[in-house]
Amino acid sequence: MSKVIGIDLGTTNSCVAIVETSPTGKVDVKIIPNAEGARTTPSIVAFTGSGERLVGQPAKRQAVTNATNTVYAVKRLIGRKVKSEEVRRQLDRSPYKIIEAPNGDAWVSVGGKDMSPPEVSAMVLTRMKEIAESYLGEPVTEAVVTVPAYFDDAQRQATRDAGKIAGLDVRRIINEPTAAAIAYGLDKKTTERIAVYDLGGGTFDISILEIQEGVFSVKATNGDTYLGGEDFDLRIVDAIAEVFQKENNVDLKKDRMALQRLKEAAEKAKHELSSSLETELNLPFIATNAKGEPLHVQRTMTRAELELLTTELIERSLEPCRKCLSDAGVNPSDIQSVVLVGGMTRMPAVQKAVKEFFGREPNKGVNPDEVVAAGAALQGSALGEESPVEMLLLDVTPLSLGVETGGGVFTVLIPRNTTIPTERNEVFTTSVDNQNFVPIHILQGERPMAADNRSLARFELTGIPPAPRGVPKISVTFRIDANGVVSIDAKDLGSGRSQQMNITPTSGLSKDEIDRIVTEGERHQAADAVRKELAEVRNQAETLLYTTEAALEGYQDLVDGEMIERTKDSCKRLRELIEQQGDLTSIRSQYQDLEALTFKIAESLYGTG
Repeated sequence: MSKVIGIDLGTTNSCVAIVETSPTGKVDVKIIPNAEGARTTPSIVAFTGSGERLVGQPAKRQAVTNATNTVYAVKRLIGRKVKSEEVRRQLDRSPYKIIEAPNGDAWVSVGGKDMSPPEVSAMVLTRMKEIAESYLGEPVTEAVVTVPAYFDDAQRQATRDAGKIAGLDVRRIINEPTAAAIAYGLDKKTTERIAVYDLGGGTFDISILEIQEGVFSVKATNGDTYLGGEDFDLRIVDAIAEVFQKENNVDLKKDRMALQRLKEAAEKAKHELSSSLETELNLPFIATNAKGEPLHVQRTMTRAELELLTTELIERSLEPCRKCLSDAGVNPSDIQSVVLVGGMTRMPAVQKAVKEFFGREPNKGVNPDEVVAAGAALQGSALGEESPVEMLLLDVTPLSLGVETGGGVFTVLIPRNTTIPTERNEVFTTSVDNQNFVPIHILQGERPMAADNRSLARFELTGIPPAPRGVPKISVTFRIDANGVVSIDAKDLGSGRSQQMNITPTSGLSKDEIDRIVTEGERHQAADAVRKELAEVRNQAETLLYTTEAALEGYQDLVDGEMIERTKDSCKRLRELIEQQGDLTSIRSQYQDLEALTFKIAESLYGTG
């Protein structure tokens, strides 16, 4: 049975972990480094002009020169409509193109292809899967994947779809702050009430939990799925671009390459100002003026300036904290430990705000970039039959689930912060005589009117026998499973039979779309494998050419002249194939021909023939 890996699928970076057990039975969580040796991998996907797909650090390295075909922060689009306020804000700030799918979802258009966010996320998940497989030396098919606590059903379903496309059975979807709490508190023997403040690259979550000897009980959760490090970067970008436009009458944000350079410089400055009081931003030749003269960005930014630019963002994170404490029925003074999660919590101003809000120094004993993946790995291990990890997780649903009723009112069936899994039954009937169907609109949110909440699906109870209004009684069960995912079934109370339903999801991928993407992915994987093999053979050929040509130079007086000429001719043909981008079969065949000749030269030199 393969191991269940834990994956933190982040907005900016992703991380993968596995639980290992020592001979003495000690449980250890291993954060698995990628091929570059880094413990986190950029959640970036790019497509080159030749059709090659790059994921992670290689994609990030070429982002400036290939800005329109490099996708980052796609997690901010997952499960969202293109007309939503959050996506509209991103449209003019994104170097890559965001488009509207036929169902209104936000998709991206890169490399000449339109793709859904789950499809792009699947490419990152595939890379994390490959990192784990390389370390373990065996196939990986199961994972626990984390999501922001405040993700709704559509976003959770989309994350599960991404896992399926990546060839992973997502055993459990768990909330990021909950995963962090597991890693922080698994060994705690005393009861402790903690707050997990999770400010990552694109989302913010706050959760209140009680921990007692392996039992993790979430009391309340809140958050903002569009607040994170990306927003801090954009404040810097906007500030620099505004000054530059005033001074030079050039809008840098209209040039996609300049925008990408600005964004990278902003992110670097933000990181440096966490440990330094000032930093330099130098971007030479970023634009030209009307006369064709080169223009440069060269300025100093101080920590105080950054804090002034982002004060409102930090304040925005505190309102969900207030709501979360209220829902949990506790005061800040009742919290015994505040755990910081997410790269943005390294910012001194964030740490100060958290300290002042909770009235205590936050706990900095966990790695904010790795703790979520570690918790996911522990949850994955606990799902095994003979697991060394003993724990019980009692999470909650972050948003109220309900239906639209008369006058467009949102009627709550399952309130937010209800412990999951859970279910609720509701009896529906007809409103007119001989009505043969009942329409039901299911939503998530906290607003009193249905139109202001997130539509999950519309479905019809059909095949109802003719009867006077109010006579048919159909019991509909709404379920939220341990992953926070919603499902529905219905029964006719008169006949006891399962009731037929026609469900129309308002967003997400259909089963046929997922199957199509999986098939395309398999084809792409095969093409990637050929491309990789070709690169390896080309490298081997280059090495063989170098050593052979050096040998011919040194030993030409000791080897038969005809053999020298044959070898030189073989070298020439192999080099031409490499320079002319020859196919794999041709290069390998010529490589083998040259290799055979070098063996013969060696035999003649050392008399082994």
